[in-house]
Amino acid sequence: MIRARVIVASNRAAAGVYADTSGPLLVAGLRELGCEVAEPVVVPDGDPVGAALRTAVADGMDVVVTSGGTGINPSDRTPDLTRALLDYEIPGIAEAIRAHSRDKVPSAALSRGLAGVAGRTLVVNLPGSTGGARDGLAVLGPILRHAVDQLRGGDH
Repeated sequence: MIRARVIVASNRAAAGVYADTSGPLLVAGLRELGCEVAEPVVVPDGDPVGAALRTAVADGMDVVVTSGGTGINPSDRTPDLTRALLDYEIPGIAEAIRAHSRDKVPSAALSRGLAGVAGRTLVVNLPGSTGGARDGLAVLGPILRHAVDQLRGGDH
Protein backbone atom coordinates (compact mmCIF):
# COMPACT_ATOMS: atom_id res chain seq x y z
CA MET A 1 0.00 0.00 0.00
CA ILE A 2 1.25 3.46 -0.90
CA ARG A 3 0.84 5.95 1.94
CA ALA A 4 0.09 9.43 0.63
CA ARG A 5 -0.73 12.86 2.01
CA VAL A 6 -2.26 15.88 0.30
CA ILE A 7 -1.24 19.33 1.54
CA VAL A 8 -3.23 22.33 0.30
CA ALA A 9 -1.59 25.76 0.48
CA SER A 10 -4.34 28.37 0.55
CA ASN A 11 -4.75 31.39 2.82
CA ARG A 12 -8.46 31.68 2.08
CA ALA A 13 -9.31 27.99 2.40
CA ALA A 14 -7.28 27.75 5.63
CA ALA A 15 -9.22 30.74 7.00
CA GLY A 16 -12.57 29.20 6.04
CA VAL A 17 -13.38 31.87 3.44
CA TYR A 18 -14.24 29.08 1.00
CA ALA A 19 -14.03 25.32 0.84
CA ASP A 20 -11.00 23.90 -0.90
CA THR A 21 -11.87 21.86 -4.01
CA SER A 22 -8.49 20.66 -5.28
CA GLY A 23 -7.56 18.74 -2.12
CA PRO A 24 -10.60 16.41 -2.11
CA LEU A 25 -10.12 15.80 -5.84
CA LEU A 26 -6.49 14.80 -5.22
CA VAL A 27 -7.44 12.54 -2.30
CA ALA A 28 -10.05 10.77 -4.44
CA GLY A 29 -7.62 10.43 -7.36
CA LEU A 30 -4.84 9.04 -5.18
CA ARG A 31 -7.25 6.55 -3.64
CA GLU A 32 -8.21 5.41 -7.15
CA LEU A 33 -4.51 4.86 -7.77
CA GLY A 34 -4.42 2.53 -4.76
CA CYS A 35 -3.06 4.93 -2.15
CA GLU A 36 -4.02 5.08 1.49
CA VAL A 37 -4.66 8.79 2.06
CA ALA A 38 -6.52 10.79 4.72
CA GLU A 39 -8.40 14.01 4.11
CA PRO A 40 -6.29 16.96 2.88
CA VAL A 41 -4.22 19.05 5.27
CA VAL A 42 -5.13 22.69 4.53
CA VAL A 43 -2.62 25.33 5.64
CA PRO A 44 -1.95 29.00 4.83
CA ASP A 45 0.67 29.84 2.21
CA GLY A 46 4.25 30.23 3.36
CA ASP A 47 5.98 28.69 6.36
CA PRO A 48 3.01 26.47 7.39
CA VAL A 49 3.52 24.60 4.09
CA GLY A 50 7.11 23.83 5.04
CA ALA A 51 6.03 22.60 8.47
CA ALA A 52 3.35 20.36 6.93
CA LEU A 53 5.88 18.97 4.44
CA ARG A 54 8.40 18.19 7.18
CA THR A 55 5.70 16.45 9.22
CA ALA A 56 4.62 14.32 6.25
CA VAL A 57 8.20 13.21 5.59
CA ALA A 58 8.77 12.50 9.30
CA ASP A 59 5.54 10.46 9.31
CA GLY A 60 7.04 8.22 6.61
CA MET A 61 4.66 9.07 3.78
CA ASP A 62 5.59 7.46 0.47
CA VAL A 63 4.09 10.35 -1.51
CA VAL A 64 3.19 13.94 -0.67
CA VAL A 65 1.25 15.99 -3.18
CA THR A 66 0.86 19.70 -2.58
CA SER A 67 -1.79 21.89 -4.16
CA GLY A 68 -1.33 25.63 -4.46
CA GLY A 69 1.38 28.20 -3.96
CA THR A 70 3.26 27.35 -7.16
CA GLY A 71 2.72 30.56 -9.12
CA ILE A 72 4.64 33.82 -9.33
CA ASN A 73 2.65 35.80 -6.76
CA PRO A 74 4.95 36.93 -3.91
CA SER A 75 2.98 34.74 -1.46
CA ASP A 76 3.50 31.62 -3.63
CA ARG A 77 6.36 29.95 -1.76
CA THR A 78 5.52 26.24 -1.97
CA PRO A 79 8.33 25.40 -4.45
CA ASP A 80 10.89 27.31 -2.38
CA LEU A 81 9.87 25.52 0.83
CA THR A 82 9.82 22.20 -1.03
CA ARG A 83 13.29 22.72 -2.52
CA ALA A 84 14.72 23.35 0.96
CA LEU A 85 13.43 19.93 2.07
CA LEU A 86 14.40 17.85 -0.98
CA ASP A 87 17.48 15.66 -1.17
CA TYR A 88 17.21 15.80 -4.96
CA GLU A 89 14.80 16.96 -7.64
CA ILE A 90 13.10 14.92 -10.35
CA PRO A 91 12.59 17.66 -12.96
CA GLY A 92 10.95 15.35 -15.50
CA ILE A 93 7.81 15.00 -13.37
CA ALA A 94 7.30 18.75 -12.98
CA GLU A 95 8.07 19.32 -16.66
CA ALA A 96 5.58 16.62 -17.68
CA ILE A 97 2.84 18.18 -15.53
CA ARG A 98 3.43 21.63 -17.05
CA ALA A 99 3.55 20.17 -20.58
CA HIS A 100 0.33 18.21 -20.00
CA SER A 101 -1.46 21.41 -18.96
CA ARG A 102 0.13 24.01 -21.22
CA ASP A 103 -1.92 23.44 -24.39
CA LYS A 104 -5.22 23.79 -22.50
CA VAL A 105 -4.10 26.52 -20.09
CA PRO A 106 -1.18 28.62 -21.38
CA SER A 107 -0.60 30.11 -17.92
CA ALA A 108 0.46 26.63 -16.75
CA ALA A 109 3.90 27.65 -18.02
CA LEU A 110 4.05 30.06 -15.06
CA SER A 111 3.90 27.24 -12.51
CA ARG A 112 7.11 26.87 -10.53
CA GLY A 113 6.06 23.49 -9.11
CA LEU A 114 8.80 20.99 -8.29
CA ALA A 115 9.03 17.27 -7.83
CA GLY A 116 11.70 15.45 -5.92
CA VAL A 117 12.65 13.16 -3.08
CA ALA A 118 13.06 13.92 0.61
CA GLY A 119 14.40 10.86 2.38
CA ARG A 120 12.26 8.13 0.79
CA THR A 121 9.26 10.39 0.16
CA LEU A 122 8.26 11.54 -3.31
CA VAL A 123 7.08 15.16 -3.12
CA VAL A 124 5.15 16.72 -6.02
CA ASN A 125 3.90 20.33 -6.21
CA LEU A 126 0.73 20.98 -8.19
CA PRO A 127 -1.14 24.20 -8.96
CA GLY A 128 -4.08 24.98 -6.69
CA SER A 129 -6.82 24.60 -9.30
CA THR A 130 -8.97 21.54 -9.90
CA GLY A 131 -7.63 21.47 -13.46
CA GLY A 132 -4.08 21.44 -12.12
CA ALA A 133 -5.02 18.62 -9.77
CA ARG A 134 -6.53 16.56 -12.60
CA ASP A 135 -3.53 17.17 -14.84
CA GLY A 136 -1.15 16.22 -12.04
CA LEU A 137 -3.03 12.97 -11.40
CA ALA A 138 -3.00 12.19 -15.14
CA VAL A 139 0.80 12.45 -15.16
CA LEU A 140 1.35 10.69 -11.82
CA GLY A 141 -1.02 7.79 -12.50
CA PRO A 142 1.23 5.80 -14.84
CA ILE A 143 4.44 6.40 -12.86
CA LEU A 144 3.49 6.57 -9.19
CA ARG A 145 3.70 2.87 -8.29
CA HIS A 146 7.05 2.49 -10.10
CA ALA A 147 8.48 5.60 -8.43
CA VAL A 148 7.49 4.42 -4.95
CA ASP A 149 8.87 0.95 -5.70
CA GLN A 150 12.19 2.52 -6.69
CA LEU A 151 12.28 4.64 -3.51
CA ARG A 152 11.71 1.47 -1.50
CA GLY A 153 14.78 -0.07 -3.16
CA GLY A 154 13.06 -2.00 -5.95
CA ASP A 155 14.90 -3.18 -9.04
CA HIS A 156 14.57 -1.36 -12.35
